[in-house]
Amino acid sequence: MPTDYYELLGVARDADTKAIKAAYRKLALKYHPDRNPGDPDAEETFKSLNEAYAVLSDAEKRANYDRFGTAEPGGMPFGGAGGGGDIFDIFNSVFGGGFAGGGRPQRGRPGEDLEARLEVTLEQARDGATVDVDLERMAACEVCHGERVEPGTDGKETCPTCGGAGQVRSQVQSLLGTMMTTQACPRCQGEGQVVTHPCSACSGRGRTLSRDTVQVTLPVGIDGGYRLRIPGEGSAGVDGGPDGDLYVYIELAPHEHFTRDGDDLRYALQVGPAQAALGVTVEVPTLDGVDTLEIPAGTQPGTEVRLRGKGMPRLRRGGFGDEIVTVQVVIPQHLTPAAREHLEAYADEVGEEVRETHSLLDRLKGVFAGRRSRDGDASD
Repeated sequence: MPTDYYELLGVARDADTKAIKAAYRKLALKYHPDRNPGDPDAEETFKSLNEAYAVLSDAEKRANYDRFGTAEPGGMPFGGAGGGGDIFDIFNSVFGGGFAGGGRPQRGRPGEDLEARLEVTLEQARDGATVDVDLERMAACEVCHGERVEPGTDGKETCPTCGGAGQVRSQVQSLLGTMMTTQACPRCQGEGQVVTHPCSACSGRGRTLSRDTVQVTLPVGIDGGYRLRIPGEGSAGVDGGPDGDLYVYIELAPHEHFTRDGDDLRYALQVGPAQAALGVTVEVPTLDGVDTLEIPAGTQPGTEVRLRGKGMPRLRRGGFGDEIVTVQVVIPQHLTPAAREHLEAYADEVGEEVRETHSLLDRLKGVFAGRRSRDGDASD
């Protein structure tokens, strides 16, 4: 699961570059795969250490990480370096190149990385909930455990094409003369061995399609638009190769009451004209329940009231945002005769001019009355 880079390296958030490099050197030596052969947990930790150092040793990436929780705002992996290249490149740049065994073990083919989209609620994002993600992935064959050979048989032999090296060399003529190139053996795909007795359960593929559920723990306060990297939850590797990773894209589900604005939550409170003019005590929803809010007399439309600390937890920082209540004054579209009479009396009291409206029947009565008056004048 995603881990805080500072915690991973064991340094304070205000640590300088020298302290970060020293912490990385110590841990990278401890978890280097050459010192932990056959230990996938050590290799995974080594990869995470390299990612952490790649971010915290770069001023721009570190600033983005401190602010957004990701090295590159707007789509790079949350809690990941987001860069390509071999994980040993960083190690060699710090230690001056090389190390006992000379690099990453070459055995096996790594599994593919997978992507999934996850819609979460405000409440789940606030609480850092653990959410299930359903996905299809290639899982290690339960019979041969990814080795591709029939159990109980000598199912592999040295590749006759590359002699077990896993690579073949060839000469290429260019303007600069003859050049030697090296590439993965096309017959064994770089394994150095070929399968002679394939597993009957998976036909020698080493994997089968599986529908699985992965549990993802959300960072407290996460927002939509982030991407989480879940190590080892992609498709299974083959012949002992490492499993791929799962990248989960977070989407925020619409909420019944609130819209999110960074760490703040916004809520639209509708009140009537009399409530806004005279003042009222109302109840408003929060993520923690219901709060009482005083609306003072004379409150104007669009007035904002802040409920301190009622917003979302600040991602990778302390404290909470606010809930911002915006007052919307709702004008009634239909009035009873009594309500109209009271409203007209109010307008007269404060000198507010209003436009009188008449029904169609009233206007017709006025037309007929005018005609009768003109006819009477003509007869005289």
